[in-house]
Amino acid sequence: MEAAYTGSVCDSKGGPVDEQATRYECDVLIVGGGINGAAIARDAAGRGLRVVLCEKDDLAQHTSSASSKLIHGGLRYLEHYEFGLVRKALLERETLLRSAPHIMRPLRFIMPHDAGARPAWLIRAGLFLYDRLARREFLPGSHGLDLRSHPAGDALQPQFTHGFMYSDGWVDDARLVVLNALDAHERGAVVLTHARCNRPQRHPDGWSATLETEGRHLHVTARCLVNAAGPWAARFLLGATNASGGQALRLIKGSHIVVPRLFEHPHAYIFQHPDGRIVFALPYEGAFTLVGTTDVDFRGELDKVAISLEEIDYLCRLVNRYFRRQLTPADVLWSYAGVRPLVEDAAASAARATRDFRLEPDLAGAPLLSVFGGKITTSRKLAEQAVDWICRALGRAVPAWTELACLPGGDLYGPRPDKRSVLEFAAWSARQAGRYHWLPAPLLERYLRAYGTRVHTLLARRNSLADMGQEVVPGLYAAEIDYLMTHEWARGSADILWRRTKLGLHLAPGSAALLDEWIAAKQGALAL
Repeated sequence: MEAAYTGSVCDSKGGPVDEQATRYECDVLIVGGGINGAAIARDAAGRGLRVVLCEKDDLAQHTSSASSKLIHGGLRYLEHYEFGLVRKALLERETLLRSAPHIMRPLRFIMPHDAGARPAWLIRAGLFLYDRLARREFLPGSHGLDLRSHPAGDALQPQFTHGFMYSDGWVDDARLVVLNALDAHERGAVVLTHARCNRPQRHPDGWSATLETEGRHLHVTARCLVNAAGPWAARFLLGATNASGGQALRLIKGSHIVVPRLFEHPHAYIFQHPDGRIVFALPYEGAFTLVGTTDVDFRGELDKVAISLEEIDYLCRLVNRYFRRQLTPADVLWSYAGVRPLVEDAAASAARATRDFRLEPDLAGAPLLSVFGGKITTSRKLAEQAVDWICRALGRAVPAWTELACLPGGDLYGPRPDKRSVLEFAAWSARQAGRYHWLPAPLLERYLRAYGTRVHTLLARRNSLADMGQEVVPGLYAAEIDYLMTHEWARGSADILWRRTKLGLHLAPGSAALLDEWIAAKQGALAL
């Protein structure tokens, strides 16, 4: 397979490749650089398939960076009798945590009991089932809680005196996508960002497609096409490929707000609101609390998704019902919204629509696989099932492998996922602090959480803060910018400040413009 177009991909050592390459022959062309597309690319490349992944924007730019940042079984889905989905997600929960303990970690949830909502016996029964639907190796089980004596009760309104505590996990969603793409690339895949797939053509024995990127055209021939375009999946299938059929999608907008920290302890809250919604309040980036999500049917422009004033007001009112500290929309420091492509079912409300995924194969000609629905927690399993089908369609008998493999940076204690990496992350971090004693502790902690063992690549041949280069904006040095642009497909301030890191929350207005100016100046100098 030929090398990729520079600026969109890196070579196997992380450097730019031949910018004149315009044609690719591959086994699988994957359209969509969200979590599903990236996970499928990783799995397929690891099985020896020649893979091209294309994304019209940045990796995880849309739905996959707009989640609630949770690795969870979906406790509320038990009410809708989706036991299969919950069990599938619970089985994946600890598998994912072991594979990337730097960007994921266990999280304990506080569920205050609201006398006007579900009865306590029903909640106990649900948590009993939640604890036992799948084996837990290291996550503790649930139990009752006296909020009058537990620190979690201090932040709540006084009427909430009792509750429950249970386990799930937290994830940096955008980095999870990038790490899947990085692993795919290091196993031979070509990853093309800002490359739009225009009207692929189906032939009896393969596909041909033109990818448009910055005025250039790249031509791809593939034996199999995977439609992992997320909210665009139905449109891509029915419009761009002229394929008949296709699973109907229900587009649901979920919005979140970020506010000043509402509580001091490290746990999260889950609220069972009287209107039937489940809303989370999560510790976020140290100084903040993340609140969400809403569930609203969406019919607007997919490239221009934003939270509405009504959603902001709703989330503020919900916070005020539960917390002592009262919020107004003026307290919202940041917000984001994403459209989730859910498989259409008979659910009357958006909140009740299923979060399970569906793979729709089509062998009426060259193999075509469309991915509908899904959630971050089940993305690895979705990819495994998708690549199982692809291998059968292409006549390749290659076993699955990702369950027993770390994501890049997750190999703290060896190449295979290990609960030790989750339980002893602090001990590993302490050893790195001794090795990189010259870095400010908060900066090193951020590096270790973002990059895991890849911190050694970022800090290679650097022995002082001066070796990190210019501090372009507070907390962001030239060395990290170079790393993100060379290894992780970052191209501008939004990629760096909001998806590869969350530094945008901590910086003063105008910082993004300063970073873009610095990047433009450096690229201009390199072009001379």
